[in-house]
Amino acid sequence: MDDVLDKVGERLRHLRTSRGATLADLAAATGISKSTLSRLESGLRKPTLELLLPIARAHRVPLDELVGAPPVGDPRIRPVPVRRNGMTVLPLTQQPGGLQAYKMIIPPRGEPDPRTHTGYEWLYVLSGRLRLVLADHDVVLVAGEAAEFDTRLPHWFGPADDEPVEILSLFGKQGEQMHMRTRRKS
Repeated sequence: MDDVLDKVGERLRHLRTSRGATLADLAAATGISKSTLSRLESGLRKPTLELLLPIARAHRVPLDELVGAPPVGDPRIRPVPVRRNGMTVLPLTQQPGGLQAYKMIIPPRGEPDPRTHTGYEWLYVLSGRLRLVLADHDVVLVAGEAAEFDTRLPHWFGPADDEPVEILSLFGKQGEQMHMRTRRKS
């Protein structure tokens, strides 16, 4: 952290001089005294948000540019589809453990065979019709509908008819509960 703060002064001076601004110009634009700005640039004064925010506004740059925040890497993931029991499963989470997200395409298959295991699951239907057998319940969900359940209950899910169903699944082995807020239909 100290290393990051030590380099702020250099960035401030470089930014100001590259724009052809003087300390007096910047002081007038920010309301910060010339001596405070000079001490910031030379590293004799620690940068604070109270000082950096007006400077960032005056230069019209994000605060990240003043403190040298690391660049954000490419956020895209490149999931590799896996065929499992006739299903196509795309893992959408890269980190092991914790909550896991999957996109699943489930083709028509046999009769329900409910299973149990530790965890908590949240399902969201993207397309098609999903049949969910959960303990004593047997329900059909359509695109846009979601269900959540404790996987220690006997459960099975698959297409409700002869067409594949496409779903998003969030699964937590530790039993995390997912919450989704939607607007009620008028």
